[in-house]
Amino acid sequence: MGKKEKKRVSSEEQPSMEKNASDHYQDTLYRLQVELVKLQKHLITNAERILILFEGRDAAGKDGTIKHFTEHLSPRETRVVALGTPSDKEKSSWYFQRYVPHLPSGHEMVLFNRSWYNRAGVERVMGFCTDEEYEEFMVSVPLFEQLLVRSGIKIFKYYLDISKEEQKHRLKARHSDPLKQWKISPVDEESVKHWDDYSMARDQMFARTHTAFAPWYVVMANDKHLARISLIKDFLSRVDYEDKDLQLVVPNPDIVFMYNEKYLENGWISK
Repeated sequence: MGKKEKKRVSSEEQPSMEKNASDHYQDTLYRLQVELVKLQKHLITNAERILILFEGRDAAGKDGTIKHFTEHLSPRETRVVALGTPSDKEKSSWYFQRYVPHLPSGHEMVLFNRSWYNRAGVERVMGFCTDEEYEEFMVSVPLFEQLLVRSGIKIFKYYLDISKEEQKHRLKARHSDPLKQWKISPVDEESVKHWDDYSMARDQMFARTHTAFAPWYVVMANDKHLARISLIKDFLSRVDYEDKDLQLVVPNPDIVFMYNEKYLENGWISK
């Protein structure tokens, strides 16, 4: 028997299918946001501390993911941290010093939109740090994160990965969308030019900072909606809280998975 032919989709059916997909996404997102509120209630009641690091290439979707993640959470117990360029004083201080004041206290969840891993990525590629500073960071960061974990902070590290073609498309779209003008920066063009350098820096970061107590999770983010849903599901599956909808938070291992060197070799992670 031959292969079953795919059903042709008429022009009349297409809008309906897109609407159904959008409705499904919105419904799933809402239900996951309810789960996040349940988690926050548990976190507040038990004075727990959660720290989530969002890393990835420029235009990988970190902003949108964080926005939908925190949309219905209590602003008093939820903080998003996106630090700018360090001042001269901060540059002369211990590298991690500028991040320490933003770490979560009891009852809090803190999300870093880029974190201390700037040194392993953009600073390394663009020459904003010396070789010695980079090496000191790579040696120190596992020890720093181990101290945080031993102090009771639960750390989750997510890297949003997109293809080179998708990055070009999204960066180009920024210039034509008046609501995204604030995202345009001189670094955009450099991101494309230095694609291979960023890939090499990312691979070194994974190899040297992926640990048992603070592992890296990679998110296949070419599809923004699927990436957001999958990341939230993965996160919720890894934390304990009351009345969890176990069927809803089953993660998709094809979209979010713990880093392993073999995923670089087989092409799952962009090169």
